[in-house]
Amino acid sequence: MNFFERQHQVRRISHRLVLLFLTAVLGIVLLVNLIALTAFDVWSAPVADLLTAIIVISAVTMAIIGLTSLVRMASLKNGGGGAVARKLGGVYVPDDTRDPQLRRLRNVVEEMAIASGVGVPEVYVLAQEGGINAFAAGWSPSDSAVAVTRGALERLNRDELQGVIAHEFSHVINGDMRLNIRLMGVLFGIMALAVAARIGLYSARGRNAAPILMVALGALIVGYIGVLMGRLIKAAVSRQREYLADASAVQYTRQTEGLTGALKKIGGIDEGSKLRDGHVEDVSHMLFGEGMNFSNAFATHPPLHERIKMLDPSFDPAELDELSKRWSSAPPSGMQEDKAKGLTEGLASGAAPAGQAPAAPEAGGAQGHRVPVQSQDVVADIGSPEAASYQQAGEILRRIPEELMNGVRDHERVVPIVFGLLFSEQQDVRTQQHQALAGRYGQQMADAALSEAQDLAQLDPGLRLPLLEVAFSALRNRHSNELNPIMDSAAELIGADGRLSMFEYCLGTLLHRELYEAIHHSSPWRSPRRHTLAGNAEAIAKLLAVLARAGQDGAQAAEAAYLAGMARLLPNARIPFRLPEQGLIELDAIWPALDGLDSREKQHVVASMVEVISHDGVVTVEEAELLRTVCALLHCPLPPLEGVRGPGTGGVPTT
Repeated sequence: MNFFERQHQVRRISHRLVLLFLTAVLGIVLLVNLIALTAFDVWSAPVADLLTAIIVISAVTMAIIGLTSLVRMASLKNGGGGAVARKLGGVYVPDDTRDPQLRRLRNVVEEMAIASGVGVPEVYVLAQEGGINAFAAGWSPSDSAVAVTRGALERLNRDELQGVIAHEFSHVINGDMRLNIRLMGVLFGIMALAVAARIGLYSARGRNAAPILMVALGALIVGYIGVLMGRLIKAAVSRQREYLADASAVQYTRQTEGLTGALKKIGGIDEGSKLRDGHVEDVSHMLFGEGMNFSNAFATHPPLHERIKMLDPSFDPAELDELSKRWSSAPPSGMQEDKAKGLTEGLASGAAPAGQAPAAPEAGGAQGHRVPVQSQDVVADIGSPEAASYQQAGEILRRIPEELMNGVRDHERVVPIVFGLLFSEQQDVRTQQHQALAGRYGQQMADAALSEAQDLAQLDPGLRLPLLEVAFSALRNRHSNELNPIMDSAAELIGADGRLSMFEYCLGTLLHRELYEAIHHSSPWRSPRRHTLAGNAEAIAKLLAVLARAGQDGAQAAEAAYLAGMARLLPNARIPFRLPEQGLIELDAIWPALDGLDSREKQHVVASMVEVISHDGVVTVEEAELLRTVCALLHCPLPPLEGVRGPGTGGVPTT
């Protein structure tokens, strides 16, 4: 099952949850009506009065459940994944941390983000929790957070931590986080009825106290039965998603030892995976391991030995007893295990660990490097990064100069670096950009951006967007009042020369989306309704035309590539090849329609895009940047294309 099928499956599960929720609410409303009408002896009343009573009782019951569910989901959505982590006592891990354990955690998260094609999430540590556990939370990848316990940091080695983080990224990529928030909202709404009933029990007074007590007691019982059923549903859904996340984590890292090692340590240490925080029940279905003791029916995770057996068929459950005896007096130390493998050097500074030295630049990179690509391979990689993607992500990050990596992790330097990426090579345009920044931010910021631009001029073009993706983490943690001016300044820098290059468009568009979602917790591209391929043929044709011209030499070759893409996607459409009159900026209008497509139709769009860029058998940096940008806007996370370096060829009319 590929990414698009998994997305379709998650949507189907969400629809089933809504149906189950509505069924449960309907059952609760009927039972509350039955109890209330009996308690107040309304059955013998006139039909009009009986109907009025039923309507009032039903409306009040549904309002309590429905409104509290919606409010709960809205609060979780607007707070982002970080709000969930902070609720459990999570402490934010600074982007520029020098602590070896925290730096190792951030390195693993950054590598996994680049490998999977999603933004670097916020990173938290549950410092008070000695058990081994983790979770991912958020409404979308752009506002997601990954949290690990202190026990996971201390007990797991790098391979094991990598396996756990890969497991959590699977939840991010597959859409499980949104499903988890909906589950939390539904259960909270049903629980609200029980809480309201409890209040009614304590407040019943006067001559009508007896029927009120009867109604409150009945509603309390019905509410808790509803909660019971909701938890059963939550547990069943969660167990299936955990098996998929385990399998995905192995696919991402291409080794089972890390994930099985983490699971064995959970079974072998005294703390296991249990959390002590009082809110653990709310997030039990989001955790890497079982967060509290449940009976089998309510367990949110498969039994530990079954998870290990699925990954390692030779596993003997008796091994957990032996590990428990061994670790009872001397618990495992992940950092010591890494040290024995020579993997801890350089962690304090964020440098590559020993044994993972930065790769030397390839010969000919400055002249442009072209790479063969197949559409079926790219589509298969979306949302499903392989071990090669993870290794390539590590290489990409190691090839970025350490000084720049430290800069984009720094709260103060990250902004001038992002601005520096947009500085022109032409001296007169640079002067204009410098003056614009000085007028908005002052001389110090303008000078800093100009200085960064001079250093960035030596950066391999294929590393610019990965550098920006790491920078997003530090940018998102600035105050929301600072983010709109950053977007406005970026737009001013891009428009300084009256032209719009492919890289400028990609960087500006990704920056706008990322910061917009950080402020509003919703995508600027999300369409309120579903769209179809046939109904958006003109928008798709415009995108393919731009992509064809970006990677082909000459109008004739571009038209041939465009027609190949259209033939694959919309064979019956007869839309001639033509470039947007106003240039790349016209693409802004098509994103809501394309993002509103069904997940399986998005798959066809991506395949047709790859058909266009591979028409000449190779892919250039410009093509790769636009492809990765479009996939990000359509919420189809694309791993980096292997070997893309150096400037591309071709061009698009500028505005």
